[in-house]
Amino acid sequence: MRIVSLLASGTEIVCGLGAGDALVGRSHECDNPEWVKRLPCCTHAAFDIEMSSREIDAEVRRRLRAGEPLYHVDAELIRSLEPDVLISQEHCDVCAVTPADIARTGCASVARQVVALSAGTVAGIYDGVRAIGQAISRQAAAAHLIGDMQRRIEQVSAAVAHKRPPTVVMLEWTDPIFAMGNWGPELVEAANGQLLLGEKGEFSRAIEWDAVRAADPEYLIIAPCGYGLERSLRETTVLEALPGWFELQAVRTGNVAFADGNKFFNRSGTTIVETTEIIAEILHGNETPQSWRDRAWQQYAPSPGVIG
Repeated sequence: MRIVSLLASGTEIVCGLGAGDALVGRSHECDNPEWVKRLPCCTHAAFDIEMSSREIDAEVRRRLRAGEPLYHVDAELIRSLEPDVLISQEHCDVCAVTPADIARTGCASVARQVVALSAGTVAGIYDGVRAIGQAISRQAAAAHLIGDMQRRIEQVSAAVAHKRPPTVVMLEWTDPIFAMGNWGPELVEAANGQLLLGEKGEFSRAIEWDAVRAADPEYLIIAPCGYGLERSLRETTVLEALPGWFELQAVRTGNVAFADGNKFFNRSGTTIVETTEIIAEILHGNETPQSWRDRAWQQYAPSPGVIG
């Protein structure tokens, strides 16, 4: 069995099923577990991802309107790897390589099977585990992995069930402002939080900043799509420039968290367990076997010289 995964969550799932040794290629976003970075990289972004959040948003919209790719797929490399299974996703045209991207390169016929995951909910993520398990003949391992993920999330829920659920808003992008949707609201619920913006199973959506001000949550979690923790923290100045930022309850009480959106909040794979732990830690100070603070999230600190 030879597997090329062009989806970070797909790579996590393959490894979670005990089939990591079958991986022969990955996407530029696959980074978990750490050793997969040694595999040949079959994709790269089609534009400069170091631009500002507003510039990235504008470029993504322009490319979608023009029918230009967001990712380049190295078809020749994929052909040389001779995969039996090729993993991609069809939930979002923006987040990662899609079947259309693969078809455009003409390399879809190389693999015996193309598995395209579509996960907008926690149940959909479990369906993705089953789909990959079916494709690589690891159905029993898939059932075990799902059971383990469910058990661990339930443990987090049980640990914080006796506490008052604070109000929270989660942002998936900062310029423009996007409220987090998809499976995010379910994880907030599992961590005993009360989400004020964002709907279960619906796409993350652009909202007016005034909606956040009106919601005035007790906690604010910023986890931009595709951004690691260090890159997320760079959005501090963007948010501080918004009207009324320093008047928000969460800002005044020190309950704003910047998080690693790329690995935890935007990825539909096995890390949803850790995401639930992270949210519970932010909202309730819940102790887990290993603290995620300063590794997956950091408390907001005003920029030097800024007076709220």
